[in-house]
Amino acid sequence: MIGRVFLIFALALLAAAEIVVAEEADPLQAAQEREARQKLDAVRTEIKALAAQQRATEDERSEAARALREKETEVAGVARDVHELDEKIATQQAQLDALSLEREKLETALKTQRDALAALLRSAYALGRNEELKLLLEQNDVAAIARVLAYNKYFQRARVGRIDQLSIDLEQLAAVQQSIRAKTAELASTRDARTAEAARLETERSSRETLVASLDAKLEEQGTRSAALGKDEKSLGMLLDKLRDVFADIPKQLAGAEPFASMRGRLPWPVDGKVIRGFGAADESGRRSSGLLLAAKTGTSVRAVSHGRIAFADWLRGYGLMIIVDHGDGYLSLYGCNETLLKDVGDWVNADEVIATSGASGGQKAPGLYFELRTKGQAVDPRGWLRGRAAGSGP
Repeated sequence: MIGRVFLIFALALLAAAEIVVAEEADPLQAAQEREARQKLDAVRTEIKALAAQQRATEDERSEAARALREKETEVAGVARDVHELDEKIATQQAQLDALSLEREKLETALKTQRDALAALLRSAYALGRNEELKLLLEQNDVAAIARVLAYNKYFQRARVGRIDQLSIDLEQLAAVQQSIRAKTAELASTRDARTAEAARLETERSSRETLVASLDAKLEEQGTRSAALGKDEKSLGMLLDKLRDVFADIPKQLAGAEPFASMRGRLPWPVDGKVIRGFGAADESGRRSSGLLLAAKTGTSVRAVSHGRIAFADWLRGYGLMIIVDHGDGYLSLYGCNETLLKDVGDWVNADEVIATSGASGGQKAPGLYFELRTKGQAVDPRGWLRGRAAGSGP
């Protein structure tokens, strides 16, 4: 007895010690998480300040760029709302499908319970009224009487059990049907909201096209348009240098992830479109392109080519809505001309994860995706890093 008490006391002490350790560990972990969040917030604030500073410089040089940025940012906001509503609809539809499947299972279970109960009732009816008393009076064998009583009790318990289970299943079915009605109404409301936002998006897209046409009319000469809306390689280079400094003290590699350098020739394409303009070819301004221009319909999902962290997500003159992923070890991937950006600075992403939707921002006349790869600030031909394609899929 004393040994048992001692054992219980020892286990109690051990449990108390574990609780103390857990309580001491939690504050440390919470402090680390709080520090990480504060650092990330500071990084986001600094990058927003960098983007604002660059926009201020651009606005001084081009009122056209300012107007275009404002309009394309409005389009991006509505497009992101539509994308979020699409995700919400998909989630609600999946929940509704799960409820419908649960209803089907309950209805099958109910049918089984009803059939079993009906069989029991038929058996009971076959024995007849007061059959228990008749059988008892007619039996001379005590063992036979015992068996009769056992059979009767079995039928009684079985009937009660079947009826109880039937009641439970009916209650569950009623609850599921109520959930289905509520989820169906919620889904219909979300779809109505999505329809309204989609109409608003089309209006904003049309307004942007009108603005671009107006700017083209004002900037009749190609040189004038390029000066006002074209790419500013020097400005982009300065931004990338600053971003490298900003992220210098933040881990750049996901735990257990494959180093970017080892992925040469195996990276997935950010979109499936053909190459419209290759690396080194003359762009609309007549300068050599530092990346690829890929064909992509407006709203096409743009995917990260590898794991990494979002270093920049904003509008840049000549590049439109740009998202930059830092893959560590000096490797960056750039995705421009998007209609909307779906990630924020500091977000971790995996290969093939959707980070944006394609468009024609930056004053482009046709939708597509501008894609660059950089190593230690220098642009490299992405086609040497991306997977080979089947014939007919593009140059």
